[in-house]
Amino acid sequence: MQLLLAGLVVLPLVGALAALLPPPPGLRGKNPDQAVLRHGVTVTGVVLAAAIALAAGFDHGHPARMQATTDISWIPALGIRIHLGVDGISLPLLVLTALLTFLCALYSYYRMPTGPSPKAFVALLLTLEAGTLATFAVLDLMLFFLAFEMVLIPMYFLIARWGGAQKQAAAWKFILYTLLGSVVMLLGLLLIGVKTGTFDMVALATDNGPKAQLSHTVQLLAVLAIGIGLAVKSPMWPLHSWLPDAHTAAPTVGSVLLAGVLLKMGTYGFVRIALPITPEGMHTFAPYLAALAAVGIIYGSLACLALVRKGAGGDLKRLIAYSSVGHMGFVLLGIASMTPTGVNGALFANIAHGLITGLLFFMVGALKDRTGSTDLDTLARSAPGPRPAGSGAAALLPAPSGAALYARAPRFGGLLAFGAVASLGLPGLAGFWGEMLAMFGAFRPAAGLSRPAFLTFMVLAGLGTLLTAAYLLLVVRRVCMGGSVDLAGAAVLGAADPDGETGADPDGTPAPAPAVPDLARYEYAAWAPLAALTVLAGLWPAALLGLTDPAVQQLLGGGK
Repeated sequence: MQLLLAGLVVLPLVGALAALLPPPPGLRGKNPDQAVLRHGVTVTGVVLAAAIALAAGFDHGHPARMQATTDISWIPALGIRIHLGVDGISLPLLVLTALLTFLCALYSYYRMPTGPSPKAFVALLLTLEAGTLATFAVLDLMLFFLAFEMVLIPMYFLIARWGGAQKQAAAWKFILYTLLGSVVMLLGLLLIGVKTGTFDMVALATDNGPKAQLSHTVQLLAVLAIGIGLAVKSPMWPLHSWLPDAHTAAPTVGSVLLAGVLLKMGTYGFVRIALPITPEGMHTFAPYLAALAAVGIIYGSLACLALVRKGAGGDLKRLIAYSSVGHMGFVLLGIASMTPTGVNGALFANIAHGLITGLLFFMVGALKDRTGSTDLDTLARSAPGPRPAGSGAAALLPAPSGAALYARAPRFGGLLAFGAVASLGLPGLAGFWGEMLAMFGAFRPAAGLSRPAFLTFMVLAGLGTLLTAAYLLLVVRRVCMGGSVDLAGAAVLGAADPDGETGADPDGTPAPAPAVPDLARYEYAAWAPLAALTVLAGLWPAALLGLTDPAVQQLLGGGK
């Protein structure tokens, strides 16, 4: 188990170095580019196999206990140790990271983004995986910071070199926001280490451990500094503005990993560091964190509603990015409740968001490859069939649309609709449980927190779920059904559009719709696991909650 966990962190780094070397003659395949892409699939596949083996060998009867631990002195003068371990909180995130990176490598083998040499692409992808896995595996504050920062440079280059329009500006915005937040976070981590004499996260999490030396004032300062750095990565409103630009410009696999695992590093830091090590400081700032989370939920939903309106020039990729601001607001609301119910909901929502939003970004990237655009007005142009004669209600009946995604690529359209309804939190799918438990946590927050305030935040979050359902259903109607959407008036599916959205000729004859290929075999392979796990987590939430709940109970109980 120790070797498996250490191998999870080290193997991607070794693979990244090997990707830069010339391939052996017998492994070159048709060309060197194909060989290095196959190398990426192989290495990430081995890492995924190791993560599954780690999960299988994990002692599920004691998920609150740190397992597969490695504790080696690294810098004795500063008290920094190479301390690794996994419990019920970090194990699902490790498996999710390994799964998404493997699926990204597999997808890139068949659909490599336009850009420089695949060697650099694969090396950066594997370095990104190593940094993310290390963030969830390390138990030393300084190692956590190093791993936290390790992912920034690979993601910067993935956006700047393989991204789309405005990629340089988006990459600079991403790196500047996250680096500035990380500098402030480092000050908070150093403050804890100086005051307690240790950076060991396990020792600091126990009530009778070194954290007893942290006064209330020190805890406030530490939470404020650490929280800013974590909030930027989460992303929490109003520190979120880097996210839509980064997602819009990033290549498909960059968006998948950014939404699927990198955002989880911030919320994981709140659960692993802020809650157990500085509980008094978190208790003071919890109402403010919850308020900003609730605002983020409403803000993200309203931004998406604005983007989905006809004529707004909304970008589907940007819309999903803004939806992440709202979804991660539920995660932060659950953490701010400081209750086992809320924190378990936050951890569940983390995993659900990684699965569902990863699937959506995969599909939006494939949709852009097929149509050349992610502009919602462009995607919504439909060619309606003959309408029933007459007027009144009969004239408003849906007409078959030759350009709608359901008609042109039914399996692709069906899977996109599945991802949308999963994202809106439909019961029976993974998105439901995390949001519901987060609101339950806000309904009855931890002792000492203002219940009326948290009830207000819960109501706002509930309103956010309604707004989320509204914009995602409108996305399905426009993209999959080819309907016109006018939020200020009637919305007629497939109705004639004076602005030309129907794509009909002036004489009323439907214009032929361009062909859209349906799902390819490699897309089935890359996306089916995400869809299956979304259903499995929705129907069997105990599989995940059974891992996280004992660990959360112990974390909030001061190690008891």
